[in-house]
Amino acid sequence: MSQQQLVEDIIREVLKNMYKTPQGAAPAAPAASAAARGLNPATDYPLAAKRPELVKTPTGKTLADITLEKAINGEVKPEDVRISPETLRLQAEIADGVGRNQFASNLRRAAELTAIPDDRILEIYNALRPYRSSKQELFAIADEMEFKYNAKINAAFVREAAEVYERRNRLRAD
Repeated sequence: MSQQQLVEDIIREVLKNMYKTPQGAAPAAPAASAAARGLNPATDYPLAAKRPELVKTPTGKTLADITLEKAINGEVKPEDVRISPETLRLQAEIADGVGRNQFASNLRRAAELTAIPDDRILEIYNALRPYRSSKQELFAIADEMEFKYNAKINAAFVREAAEVYERRNRLRAD
């Protein structure tokens, strides 16, 4: 057994035991979407090694399509090696399957953010810093995220940030 395989097995075992149902408690229902896809968190982690057919880039390339030789020949471009929203959602399903719900939520937010251009993400990040934006500006960003990029989870996060900043006096003074 390789060292990498040993580490993967240890991580899988830790995740499985970390969220075991206490004796006498009712077991949580497994994530329906994971089961519907045939994902099994105990055996499908990591996806790239265990279920590589599910992992595709936003341009549709599979892991087998991405090789050093193809990169050198120019057949693999930077946009070919970005993570896809679908891969992030699959990883979220696996996280849900082992009870790592907060991590799953983070992955779903990340999946939404893949639709937003990098330069705009940086602008939004800077706008979310204390004293950088008004409440109206943050609400406008939230609307943009929700309606232009279909990033509903992130839009709710920005709206919540605007409300918290208002309560804590962290909005930009106009």
